[in-house]
Amino acid sequence: MAASASSLLAAAASSSCAAISPRIPRGAPAAASVPSPSHHSCPSLRASPARRHQSRFVASVAPTMQPPAESRVSTVVDVDLGDRSYPIYIGAGLLDEPDLLQRHVHGKRVLVVTNTTVAPLYLEKVTWALTHNNRNVSVESVILPDGEKYKDMDTLMKVFDKAVESRLDRRCTFVALGGGVIGDMCGFAAAAFLRGVNFIQIPTTLMAQVDSSVGGKTGINHPLGKNLIGAFYQPQCVLIDTDTLNTLPDRELASGIAEVVKYGLIRDAPFFEWQEKNMSALLAREPSALAYAIKRSCENKAEVVAQDEKESGLRATLNLGHTFGHAIETGLGYGAWFHGEAIAAGTVMAADMSHRLGWIDESIKKRVVDILEEAKLPITPPETMTVEKFKSIIALRFYWGIRQEST
Repeated sequence: MAASASSLLAAAASSSCAAISPRIPRGAPAAASVPSPSHHSCPSLRASPARRHQSRFVASVAPTMQPPAESRVSTVVDVDLGDRSYPIYIGAGLLDEPDLLQRHVHGKRVLVVTNTTVAPLYLEKVTWALTHNNRNVSVESVILPDGEKYKDMDTLMKVFDKAVESRLDRRCTFVALGGGVIGDMCGFAAAAFLRGVNFIQIPTTLMAQVDSSVGGKTGINHPLGKNLIGAFYQPQCVLIDTDTLNTLPDRELASGIAEVVKYGLIRDAPFFEWQEKNMSALLAREPSALAYAIKRSCENKAEVVAQDEKESGLRATLNLGHTFGHAIETGLGYGAWFHGEAIAAGTVMAADMSHRLGWIDESIKKRVVDILEEAKLPITPPETMTVEKFKSIIALRFYWGIRQEST
């Protein structure tokens, strides 16, 4: 190996572009299908088995959508931030459990923020879950256009407009129902409306489930750079119903896998080895494989966020591939490539730079390329992204002294 164990991160254009941990063993044997996460446990991270959740209400108002007698939560991962700690619920069919959502709603008014793609699929079910046997709660919704190109101030104002028109107060709760764009915008709106109201994340894409819904990064894009306007603002809870992945297009599923791969590369070698063995199962949407990938990704992110919430050091490792990746998104125009597609190409660029700097050897670089290719993700930037274009976009962010934000 070309570097000592202390050289865990390489800078690609700056220290904000995390590179590859050299601790992934060469020619490592394939891991068991679902390896134990005990290799990376720490006091700030707790995964607990599901408990039975008794409904607080008795009467039935929607016979066709009855909550199950027993909770379907398979895992609860706690993000330990003191008095701002919150749970991540993971399981299939969780939108059929109204108590999970209702216990985190403060006040009587709820605003669901979603988009034109997700609303026809899940808005009615979420509204039911929020109001089932709970007539005190009223639900408003705002349906935004779908896509990264709408992650801007004009679209964000639609959320504020609806909140003001509905005369919501400081006791209201915002609910983000959708992928990373909706989660980021809803969270930022919650941080700003009346100087801060509660919000809940219900991520419906793999990208949002494994990364953007956890950790409190919220915001919108600027024409000159991605995620330049935003705030750190933590949710009350994250509810991951893995059944929502059944309606996710294949290309978006692959995009989310890019962030799953990231966790294995930066801090969890056994998880990376598991991915190498189980990538076909992930692409085939095998429930047990997806559930484990989501669980392990959330555990890794929760552990990092608990130690470095506002990215003063350790959390920057979550930005592997994002310096190059965000430059691709900005240079091509938001939405031309999915976020995970840009991050995959950026990760290969970071691995290549790390190899050129002597921080990782050729075998690790090859494994990075191989796993991303198997996931059907791009491994090179588009031809229109010239060296000069990369330099101009990246230099602008470094001028402001801003680290590239994850997702």
